[in-house]
Amino acid sequence: MRTELYIDGQWVKPLKGGSFEVVNPATEEVIHHAPSGTAEDVDVAVTAARRAFDVDGWPQKTGSQRAVYLRAIADGIRARQQELARLEVLDNGKPLPEADWDVADAAGCFDFYADLAEKLDNNPEEPIALSDSRFTSKAVKEPIGVAGAIIPWNYPLLMAAWKVAPALAAGCTIVLKPAELTSLTALELGAIADEAKLPPGVLNIVTGPGSVAGQAIIDHKGVDKLAFTGSGPVGSKIMAAASRDIKRISLELGGKSPFVVFDDADVEQAVEWIMFGIFWNQGQVCSATSRVLVQQGIYDRLLARLIEETQRITIGNGLDDGVLLGPLVSKRQHGQVVAAIDAARAAGATIAAGGRRPKGFDKGFYLEPTILTDVPLDSDAWREEIFGPVVCIRPFSTEGEAIALANDSRFGLAAAVMSKDDARAERVAAAFRAGIVWINCSQPTFTEAPWGGYKESGIGRELGRWGLDNYLETKQITKYVSGDPWGWYIKSAVHA
Repeated sequence: MRTELYIDGQWVKPLKGGSFEVVNPATEEVIHHAPSGTAEDVDVAVTAARRAFDVDGWPQKTGSQRAVYLRAIADGIRARQQELARLEVLDNGKPLPEADWDVADAAGCFDFYADLAEKLDNNPEEPIALSDSRFTSKAVKEPIGVAGAIIPWNYPLLMAAWKVAPALAAGCTIVLKPAELTSLTALELGAIADEAKLPPGVLNIVTGPGSVAGQAIIDHKGVDKLAFTGSGPVGSKIMAAASRDIKRISLELGGKSPFVVFDDADVEQAVEWIMFGIFWNQGQVCSATSRVLVQQGIYDRLLARLIEETQRITIGNGLDDGVLLGPLVSKRQHGQVVAAIDAARAAGATIAAGGRRPKGFDKGFYLEPTILTDVPLDSDAWREEIFGPVVCIRPFSTEGEAIALANDSRFGLAAAVMSKDDARAERVAAAFRAGIVWINCSQPTFTEAPWGGYKESGIGRELGRWGLDNYLETKQITKYVSGDPWGWYIKSAVHA
């Protein structure tokens, strides 16, 4: 495990020599001390990224040249996939099969953006038809500059890939600040980039507290663009801070996503997707479909099956075989989720399943998967993101009622609908006010498709070609091509 920051192509100790504890959420044991960067380290990193962009020629490389580095990073991730997945489990607590899936997706993300980088060469200019034949014009895409990326703890390596890969593909340089709770694999990404011979300063990784290292990135005048994934309150502060220097921003924030199940849906399939939508990654997923609306005709039957299957989920250390629900990421997160369940009960909700620390788990930040019913529509449990394995479920009567309940939220990240009636499913999908909509499923995520939300769930889109656009500026180049003088101030041309 790394004890140094990755800055300007070198491993360096924090200038003030600090470190912080890395705790295994399954055992509560301190397993490492990671380097704690400060504003001084961030300044060195931004200076290196600035030089790599402004002087050393990273943006002047062709997309095909940048693609070579991206594919080498993808290969490096795959070569160490098992090791990296195990580190994710030790750091985050998620089950090993989930971590393995995440690491594979991270490698695929670098491959995908390598392909898009090459396409930048194939279509570098867009001609513009003008109303005046004396001029020609074209639009070109250019990298924004130095990007500052701040990522969350729920998908440590994958969230790094979502930002680093498109930034490098576009020709940007980057300073990455991983979550303090889960920094191990981000630092290994630095080692993989180094092995890929990525030029110094193109990728810099500074670990440490968000209030220190993260804030320094946000405030640094050498940063042109901020990319953040995390909570709404922090995203709001970043947006305000970015306004001082008119920094470009992309924000992927929270959600309270609905899942509407109509009474013609297959109950067994619905139960499976409801569980996948809320218990994957211990419910610590911004897009988790945590508000489930079930039509009255199947509500009782579906709820009974959901309770039955939820109580069968194998809980345990993510490294143990067969485990499908690991611990929450930290003591603080565990406490917040438990407090949210207690508040829901106090507001009148019924705990239909779970809600407690599982028996036999005296150590570790474990919580039973939890189902809440009778949840008041004005309660925090129904309206606010809990970010844990907690689902609220209630019945509805009509399609109109379901749509109204689904959209009655300040969030708009994701939504799901399940029905055998394709026309109805498409109609409801179109009515959802959300950036990501699933029909007859919940949570599948593809690198090729845009990711982001409406309303307070964020600004901009990640993934797909939209993710690359996050790191590109559009420049207009217009040329006067007529042989005739312009003749606005000088009415007759003077020839030698």
